[in-house]
Parts: sequence; structure tokens; C-alpha cells
Amino acid sequence: MFRLNCFFCLQLVFFILLFPFPGLSHPHVFISQRTDFVFDDKGLAGFRVSWTFDEMFSVMISEDFDSDHNQVLDAQEVAVIKEKAFGYIAPYNYYIHVRIDGKPFEVKFIKAFNAWLDNGTVCYEFFIPCHVLAADTPKQVVLSPYDPEYYSDIYFPDKTPLTMENEAAFSTKIQTARDQSTLIYYETVNPMAIFLSFKRK
Repeated sequence: MFRLNCFFCLQLVFFILLFPFPGLSHPHVFISQRTDFVFDDKGLAGFRVSWTFDEMFSVMISEDFDSDHNQVLDAQEVAVIKEKAFGYIAPYNYYIHVRIDGKPFEVKFIKAFNAWLDNGTVCYEFFIPCHVLAADTPKQVVLSPYDPEYYSDIYFPDKTPLTMENEAAFSTKIQTARDQSTLIYYETVNPMAIFLSFKRK
């Protein structure tokens, strides 16, 4: 009996190694995101996104791209980071998934990318143009940051997860919650999202 149990256990381990269950995988990069909703005189102009990375990813980026190892990223180093450690996520909407009145908005490009080291922690900032004209009836905007392959886990910090800029001319409602209409990672995870409603005053 003992030999049979050992044989069964070995078979089970072998099976798990060859065919790993989805639940055994997990994110390898952790990103804290702050989002600034930027308005102009016509309505929403876009989103300023700030990412703060975990310690392990920060060490990797610092070692690979801070070429002079002075813990300061100059313009040339930032340009290389943008090309090699950020640009590859462009086909995934830069991990920023947006719906406007229920319709998907494709993030085709970003502006004003910057990267820096804050006491060894890597931070990114970039702006996503997204023009939504205000009307007398509310416009609904949902912003959900996630990596569809769940290699990176993007979460909101407990304090100041979002701000709004130049919103005084509009009536706004905003909240953060799980996006129950979206499932990722083998349909097991509802990503966090920001739900914005705004209209002209």
C-alpha cells in the first residue's frame, strides 16, 4: 500500500509539472496606480497615469537601464526605458482599458512619458489623450487598468487612488470598484476599475 501511495504521489507531481493548473500561476510584477482625470473647457481631455513598481522590478530596471548607476534617470535613459521596458505593452492598450458609454476606447498612443527613481523605486508617468465632450446628460467612462495575461497585477493605493483636474465646470460622480462586467485570467478575476459620470452644470 505504501508503495502504491508513493507511486500515485509521484504521478501527481509529474502531472502538475507538465500541466500546471491556472490557479498555480500568479503575477510577477506589482504596480500601484494613481489616475488623474484631466478636463478642459469641453469635457474630459484624458488621463494622467502614474505607476509605482515593486522592489524586485525596480531593481531590475535600475540595473538594466541606469547605465551610469547614479540612481538618476537622465533623458536618454528614460528614452531607452520607454522603448524597451514600456513600449511592448502598446498592443494591450498600455494596460489601460477604457469604455465610453459602454463602447471600448482604443488607446492608440500616449504622451509625456517619464520615468524616475524615487529612493530606488521605479516610477512611470504618462498621459492618455481621450476626448469626451460633455453634454446635458451624463457621459459614462470606465477605466480599468489590467494586464490581460495577469503577468502584472495593477492595484489602487489605499490613499489618493485618483484625482480630478479642471473639473469645476462639470457635475461629476466617481468611484472605484471591481468591474463585474470584465473577467481576466481564465475568467477568475474581476479587475479594479474607476467609474466616472460627468455632465455640464
